[in-house]
Amino acid sequence: MPRSPLALAALSTVAIPGLDAFDVRRPAHPSGDVDTAVVIDAQGRRWVVRAPQNAAAGAALEAEVALLEALVTHADAGRIPFDVPRPAGFAPLPEGGRAVVHPQLPGRPLRLENLGPGPGLAAAVGRAIAALHELPHSTIEDAGLPVYDADAYRRRRLAEVDEAAGTGHVPVTLLRRWERALEDVALWRFQPTVVHGDLSAEHVLCSADAPTGILGWSEAKVADPADDLAWLLVAAPQEAVDPILEAYSLRRTELSDHHLAARALLAGELALARWLLHGVRTGDEEIVQDARAMLVELDEHTHDTAHGPDGAPGPSRQTAARGSDDDDVLDDDGVLDDDALDDGTDDASPDASSLDDAPETDAPGASPEGDGPDGAGAPGDAAHAGNAPAPDLTASEEADAGAPDLDEERRSKDDAEQG
Repeated sequence: MPRSPLALAALSTVAIPGLDAFDVRRPAHPSGDVDTAVVIDAQGRRWVVRAPQNAAAGAALEAEVALLEALVTHADAGRIPFDVPRPAGFAPLPEGGRAVVHPQLPGRPLRLENLGPGPGLAAAVGRAIAALHELPHSTIEDAGLPVYDADAYRRRRLAEVDEAAGTGHVPVTLLRRWERALEDVALWRFQPTVVHGDLSAEHVLCSADAPTGILGWSEAKVADPADDLAWLLVAAPQEAVDPILEAYSLRRTELSDHHLAARALLAGELALARWLLHGVRTGDEEIVQDARAMLVELDEHTHDTAHGPDGAPGPSRQTAARGSDDDDVLDDDGVLDDDALDDGTDDASPDASSLDDAPETDAPGASPEGDGPDGAGAPGDAAHAGNAPAPDLTASEEADAGAPDLDEERRSKDDAEQG
């Protein structure tokens, strides 16, 4: 069972000595296997408390804490132009592991409609992502988080497509487009970078003209930088895309990735495959049907898209999915928008004495897999925007019935080339 807000507030008073809890609120949409609440102290300061529900979630949270400590160092040194959650205290849990508490970051979730042309917020977002991608790989390695080279990451994506094909829910022409794009090794010649892995509007906090903080670091890794641009290329207003990419490119030292935009659009499409697989693995028929409908919609929008001038996939925009990526409107780092908090009467504001008597924990429960390549949450901005046509990632227009045997096709192709 998830912990109650009162139990989480009690943990915050243990983690932060002297914290005088005055109010506690829970996210309107709790997510994953980490319990989260926002505690308001007597001085009006806001604290986010997070407690894992099981051992696996606890290990992931510890790795994230190690990463956050490294990112704080980079932020303080000016290497990244935004802040990150700063762990301020910990509280041991009876079943093992510990809860973490950090001050709530200022700013509000990015509104994509506020991104426009010129050197404004859109350019600032592009520079912020580029600065993250310039961080040393040791930032990830030292935290024990995944590190992939380009070919390993390509093969990981291809395995996802193969698994999605086995469900029988992905249109054949869409599968063939994906497979051809993933087998085009020229498309995947990139330098891996530190990536957030789960960027979405809810995870990027902003002031009027610049990002102020980034949340949700549980999917960070060394991998394809295109992943962090997918949500913007797909969902941002069209007039904001060029300023984002231009500012990003000017901030990066690696300038030879000619297929960055095409891979970013592909990543947005593949978010649907992971959403489908999440529904299949958890036996959630509603998710399966939702993903299936979005895949059909995507397939309909990709039939007649033209190639780029060189015959390669064109960096056009797409309609791929709907929803809000890794994911819930609110994440395990807490909510920074008061309107998104649940103030229901079942969570009355406690005073300090009531918190002292509150139960600290409830029994941990099972939870769905996380987002990113290892799991899936609801596909978000990276996977859907109603104003975006899809890139033509292949020339295939075959109309075979049923899911193709992709492994058999690859073996036949290899035999023919070797013969």
